[in-house]
Amino acid sequence: MRVDYRHVFPRAVQAMLGVEAAVHASTLEPELLELVKIRASQLNRCGYCLDMHTKDAAAIGVAPQRLHLVAAWTEAPVYSERERAALAWCEYLTLMASPGGPDDPYDLVAAEFDPDEIVALTLAVIAINGWNRLAVGLRSPVGSYQRPAPA
Repeated sequence: MRVDYRHVFPRAVQAMLGVEAAVHASTLEPELLELVKIRASQLNRCGYCLDMHTKDAAAIGVAPQRLHLVAAWTEAPVYSERERAALAWCEYLTLMASPGGPDDPYDLVAAEFDPDEIVALTLAVIAINGWNRLAVGLRSPVGSYQRPAPA
């Protein structure tokens, strides 16, 4: 690891965790949030976060097939319309500076989510993109994530 950001700048990590807590307090389903975090981490090539969120998703009961197919979600019939809208929104926000993304997935999101959920989903994507950049840029060791014991 280049810099252990959790120890060097804990106030920033706490701020990021505050956003995560707000998102998890929303009405968004935990499974949907994990799928979004996995997809953003795939797009950002963040091995540390992929390891973390596939472990977290499996722990809450996400079926292995759904985990394995996130990279090809547009072809896979195992996702609901709500999940598809969330994944499209995730890709749009994650790749917005790159050409070739979908034109406007907002209509898909607006059809499946209420305004509070749209904001929470958007913040979830912003947060995972931030975590991905910390983990990739500062080289968090892939495979080192250990799920905390349940409370």
